[in-house]
Amino acid sequence: MMHSRLSIVVPVFNEEKTLPAIIERLYASCGSFAQVIFVDDGSKDHSLAILRSLARPTDIVVTKENGGKGSAVRMGYRYAQGCYTIVQDADLEYSPEEIPALLHFAEENNLPAVFGSRRLKQQKQFVHLTFFIGGSMLTLICNALYRTKLTDQPTCYKMVRTDILKTLPLQENDFRFDPELTIMLARRGIPISEFPISYHPRSVEEGKKINWKDWFKWVWVFLSLRIRSHRYFEVSHS
Repeated sequence: MMHSRLSIVVPVFNEEKTLPAIIERLYASCGSFAQVIFVDDGSKDHSLAILRSLARPTDIVVTKENGGKGSAVRMGYRYAQGCYTIVQDADLEYSPEEIPALLHFAEENNLPAVFGSRRLKQQKQFVHLTFFIGGSMLTLICNALYRTKLTDQPTCYKMVRTDILKTLPLQENDFRFDPELTIMLARRGIPISEFPISYHPRSVEEGKKINWKDWFKWVWVFLSLRIRSHRYFEVSHS
């Protein structure tokens, strides 16, 4: 039973510095129409206490042993009851104020999946050039292997209809869940639309957690899932 227009999954790992601000902004921009699911991934700081003190009674706060961003997001997906579901990182790289426009675009056009693209907007795209080049290469590889026409595959803002999302056999526990989700949609033949979004990149010094090793893991997901049979994408592995 769907209770809201949108479910927002917020994976959290040691984000006590930015959590109060992101929670306030989330509620201010999306609080009237969205269910928010906070998943603490075994934080060692005060993140969980902040979540429990600031979350609304109608929202969900769950905690688990540290297992990676993918495991936290997948746990959040289980609780999603909105018509669409999106992930909001707990840092301040992505602006929750733009989620309503993304949702409106999806609803107005009855779209099964909408990705927020940082590349479709004229803005500062990176702090470190290597992240920009790496992300652009991932998008090119995805488009070449899966015949997608994306401009920003690694974007955090992937809004997918919840009924579709719950049937995808996702199983990656770290950052690899992100390309896995894209590929699942592409191999199912589900069209992915894009909508321009803002981006405020943070540096490694500011706490950016992804690194060059994750890039190679990402590419491996693209390559390894390319040779899987269609049956693999239709059945749950959980």
